[in-house]
Amino acid sequence: MTKPRAACLIGWPAAHSRSPLIHHTWLRRLGIEGGYTIESVPPEDVAEFITHLSRHGFVGANVTIPHKERALLLSVPDERAKAVGAANTLWYEGDTLYSTNTDVEGFINNLDASAPGWDAATDALVLGAGGSSRAVLFGLIERGIARVHLANRTMERAQALADQFGPQIIPVPWEAIGDLLPGAGLLVNTTSLGMKAQPPLGIEVGLLPPQAVVADLVYLPLQTPLLAAAQALGLKTADGLGMLLHQAVRGFELWFGQRPEVTPELRELIEADLTKG
Repeated sequence: MTKPRAACLIGWPAAHSRSPLIHHTWLRRLGIEGGYTIESVPPEDVAEFITHLSRHGFVGANVTIPHKERALLLSVPDERAKAVGAANTLWYEGDTLYSTNTDVEGFINNLDASAPGWDAATDALVLGAGGSSRAVLFGLIERGIARVHLANRTMERAQALADQFGPQIIPVPWEAIGDLLPGAGLLVNTTSLGMKAQPPLGIEVGLLPPQAVVADLVYLPLQTPLLAAAQALGLKTADGLGMLLHQAVRGFELWFGQRPEVTPELRELIEADLTKG
């Protein structure tokens, strides 16, 4: 008998991840005998663990903080992982370990599901220049958005991403956000502002045009002050939980051979888990 296929999440720490709940739900719904576990791997052991992932019993893995950059170096990355500078999904083709970054498609596919037609926007405004911002910028360029203003409190970081991603990315100071909102067809918050125990984002959403779409990568709380303000104005929104769910799809397909769906039932299950206690 062949052993059921298994994947894992590699992190340090990783105990609070919702990935096992997501993947086990899909395994049950699709009738697949397989497994998904959390592997808490300290930094000094991660090179051995990833290099010999199959010996540890896994056909692939998700990778989370602080191992995403190491995973990129220990595998054969695709263009998305290279552009983002981090790998969050590993899989084998033969004996070769490949990697990608599914935050890109998680962000884009969640927008497609939550706000169809969002890509009619010619101008986007992205807040923050951290790691998740890279995935957002790559996805927007790939989708053909003409201009992306990138606002960050440290201009040097915004400029560095503009230098990497090209002329569509226009770095701007944080103080310029108010001037840019009236022309933004898409507003994306990639910062931690608005997250639980963090200060609010504090921008005037009412300056956005009526057809604008607002996306927030934060998913704790499920409805951030930014999204609440946008919804009160009747704007379409895309939240961080949707991105979390959509980014998990490709890894599951690579490991278990079937493409799962992000359903309202799955979302309700994860919402309940996030809000319990």
